[in-house]
Amino acid sequence: MSETPEERTKRFQAMSSCQRQVLLRQKMKAQGLVEGSGVKPLSTYDTDEVWDLIQITSCFPDMQGNSSE
Repeated sequence: MSETPEERTKRFQAMSSCQRQVLLRQKMKAQGLVEGSGVKPLSTYDTDEVWDLIQITSCFPDMQGNSSE
């Protein structure tokens, strides 16, 4: 029997921080992921292209993330 998303959330919230870390590490290992492997340094991206995208999004206020909403 599979649990509902609400049940899974409650189970996860009931865990201690240490238990959650162990669970996440187990799931990462099962998927072949290594801690710290998901973020690549900015130097691997074309900085000119990134700068162009920043400039373009600055022209559209609704595209800018606003955490207060």
